[in-house]
Amino acid sequence: MESGKNEATRHPSPPRPRARSGSREQIENGTKGSTIVIKVGTSTIIHEGTQNIALSNLAALVETAHTLQAAGHKVVLVSSGAVGVGCKRMAMKQRPSTLSGKQAVAAIGQGRLMRTYDDLFSNFEQPIAQVLLTRGDLNDRSRFQNAQNTFLELLRLGVVPIVNENDTVAVEELRFGDNDTLSALVATIVDADWLFLLTDIDRLYTSNPRTDPNAQPIDIVEDISTLTADTKGSGSQWGTGGMATKLTAARIATAAGVHTGILLGTEPRKVLDMLAGKNVGTIFVAKKPTKAMKTNRRWLLSLNPSGKLIVDDGAVHALTQLHKSLFAAGIREVEGDFECQSCIAICDLMGREVARGLINYACAEVQQLKGKQSNEMNMILGYDGVKEVIHRSNIVIL
Repeated sequence: MESGKNEATRHPSPPRPRARSGSREQIENGTKGSTIVIKVGTSTIIHEGTQNIALSNLAALVETAHTLQAAGHKVVLVSSGAVGVGCKRMAMKQRPSTLSGKQAVAAIGQGRLMRTYDDLFSNFEQPIAQVLLTRGDLNDRSRFQNAQNTFLELLRLGVVPIVNENDTVAVEELRFGDNDTLSALVATIVDADWLFLLTDIDRLYTSNPRTDPNAQPIDIVEDISTLTADTKGSGSQWGTGGMATKLTAARIATAAGVHTGILLGTEPRKVLDMLAGKNVGTIFVAKKPTKAMKTNRRWLLSLNPSGKLIVDDGAVHALTQLHKSLFAAGIREVEGDFECQSCIAICDLMGREVARGLINYACAEVQQLKGKQSNEMNMILGYDGVKEVIHRSNIVIL
């Protein structure tokens, strides 16, 4: 990383560097009576060697959730591990390679995993609820709102929802792909203040610390779009995630106004330490949510883009800094095959997604319109179309 060009602060040892003016205060003022989503990965739940459930890790997680509840916070857990538990039950030495095989072992493992959670939470007389989701549940706006209403009622009742992807019924195109992304979307649904991603490494580094002795820790990231860190590598044998998926989750969550932390999964009590302002992991500072983000645009973050638009620097500036609509003149390239009102990823010239939104034209029409001025559109289309390819009211900035 070049000094002065990356707003992700890094150093070899504590203390944590100060964030830009206002950021630390912004975080500390949002920790009382918060809604908190904690995602725990398969590498924390399952012993990779024995495939047994890591009861000590789960017990510490449950105790942490209880402590948060007792302090007046609302807690949602997003838990991986069903496939790993199912594989252990069926004495499998590796994850199934077929979708139907994964669905079968997930069905076997999910019940056993929830029973373990229920036994542990029962020690604190804490009720829990199982919530299984697919991307299809969130792609449809009415189903999104139904899921949101269910979560909010569970939290009002003092219940801890435990969320996982509904692997048994999810087809490939309706899968979240990993529970990091799912946890970020759950955080947007419940209007969370914090998302904690518990993993097998204590924080984000400039490169993989297991293979690079010069890797430096990154303690606080104020603008994830400027982050340059090597995130190569996948998850554990029994999981699907990795650091790259956690950065994707952080981008989604911070765009929705949710602070995001990466912490060591075997020490879940560090969630309490991070809330207290201690240097125990990496914090991604949330963007200040707009009024529109707090209402209708939050749903857009849950959608899986059907295509991609590559736009020029002027369009990126207009979208991200001036909060303008996207016009045809700024579009350089069109990718995918999509219909009108599909969710589209908007990317800069380097291919980085900067926003997404609901498009007003089908793919074939956008191919004709790209790079053209607004006063040329009606002649090209053969009818009186709207000038905005994507209206600002239907755009969310990432």
